[in-house]
Amino acid sequence: MVKAVVGANWGDEGKGKITDMLAGDADIVVRFQGGANAGHTIKNKYGKFALHTLPSGVFNDGVINCIGNGVALDVDKLLKEYNEVVSRGVPAPNLMISERCQMVMPYHVLFDVYEEERLGKASFGSTKSGIAPFYSDKYAKIGFQVCELFDEEALKEKIARVLEVKNIMIENLYHKPKIDADELFDKMMSWRDGIAPFVGDVRKLVYEAEKVGKTILLEGQLGTLKDTDHGIYPMVTSSNTIAAYGAVGTGLPPYSIKEIYTVIKAYSSAVGAGAFVSEIFGDEAKAMRDHGGDGGEYGATTGRPRRMGWFDCVATRYGCEVQGTTHAVLTVVDALGYLDEIKVCVGYEIDGKIIKDFPVTNKLEKAKPVLETLKGWKCDISGITEYDKLPENCRKYIEFIEKEIGFKITMVSNGPARENIIIKG
Repeated sequence: MVKAVVGANWGDEGKGKITDMLAGDADIVVRFQGGANAGHTIKNKYGKFALHTLPSGVFNDGVINCIGNGVALDVDKLLKEYNEVVSRGVPAPNLMISERCQMVMPYHVLFDVYEEERLGKASFGSTKSGIAPFYSDKYAKIGFQVCELFDEEALKEKIARVLEVKNIMIENLYHKPKIDADELFDKMMSWRDGIAPFVGDVRKLVYEAEKVGKTILLEGQLGTLKDTDHGIYPMVTSSNTIAAYGAVGTGLPPYSIKEIYTVIKAYSSAVGAGAFVSEIFGDEAKAMRDHGGDGGEYGATTGRPRRMGWFDCVATRYGCEVQGTTHAVLTVVDALGYLDEIKVCVGYEIDGKIIKDFPVTNKLEKAKPVLETLKGWKCDISGITEYDKLPENCRKYIEFIEKEIGFKITMVSNGPARENIIIKG
C-alpha cells in the first residue's frame, strides 16, 4: 500500500513526526518534492533532529529511504545531514537517490541571494536555498540530473554551455564575479564520489515493492498553501506540495496512493511573506510562539521566528480538499494549554461579504478573519494517551475543528516525541 504524508497549510505542521511514526510500519519512505529549504523536526531515542533532505524514515531499522526524482537535491547538505545523523549514534540509513533526481547547483543559491537583494522590499522572503532558480532551470531543460555526474566529458561540455548564459546574467544584471567552469566541474566530481554508493533506480524499486504488497510512505515538504499551483501565488515554493505530485515525484501510477495523511497544526504558523488572514501580533503572537512546538515556533531551516495566528478553518478545509485527505492529523494541541480562551477563524470577510471558500490571492489579501471563541482547558495534556481522557474543552476544540473542516481527525499529537500520539476513533 502507498500512503502519503502532506501538510494542509503553510508547512511546519509536524509532518516529520507523523512520517517517523508511520515509518515504523513501512518498507520504503520516499521524499518526493522540494529541497533543503524546509525542515522536518523529529524527536526520538537518538535525540532531536531537523531533517532537510533525508527522508524521515532514517531512524527506523529495515526501511529503505529514497530521494525521489521530484526532489531538488543539494548534495552537500544531504551528505552533511547523513554524516551528522550517523555521528549521533543512528545506524547508517539505507539510502537510495534517484538517478533522475536533479541537483541544486552552487549558482542556484547565488542567484537566489542576488535576486532577493535586487528585489529589496518586493522580495519573496526566500530561504535563499536556490530552490526557485533550480526549478526554473529544470523546466528550461538546463538542469543537471544525478546520472550526468557519471559521464565526465558530456558533463564538461554541458557546464561550459550553461555557464555561457549564467555568467552573462551574473556579470551584467547582478554585477558579481563569474562562475569558473573548472571549479564547478571539480565540485560536481566531489559530489559524485560522495553519493555514488547511493544512486539507483528509485522508480523501479518502488514499482516492484508495490507489486508485492509492501508499504510505501511518500513524504511531502511544506503544505498546500505553498504549492506553486494551488497556494498563495506568488508567495509559494517552486514545487507542488500536494499528494498528487507524490506519484510524479516518485514515478508511481496516480492510482497507487490509497491513504493521504494531511497534517494540521492546532493553531496557524507561517515562515516568509504572503497573506495570512488569522495572523496575530505583538505579545499575543510571542506567547503563542514561545509555547508552540518543541522549543518554540522558529523555522527548522532558517531559525526565523514564525508568524503566528489562530486556527484557520477556511484555509485548512481548502488544504485538505486539495490534498485528497483520507486521514486528518491534528498536531501540537498541547501548546494551547496556557490559554483561557482560544479563537478560531471560521470565515473571511471580503468587501463586506462573508465567505467560507478559500479565495485567490488578490481577494485573500483583502480578507479579514471571522472569529469564534472557545473556552481553553488550562492544563498540560502532554502525558495523556487516550482521547476520552483529554479535558472536555480540549475535546470540544478538536471536534469543533473537525466539524468546520469536514474531514475526520484520526490522530491527535500532544507532544514532540513519537509516542505522544492519541488515536481518535
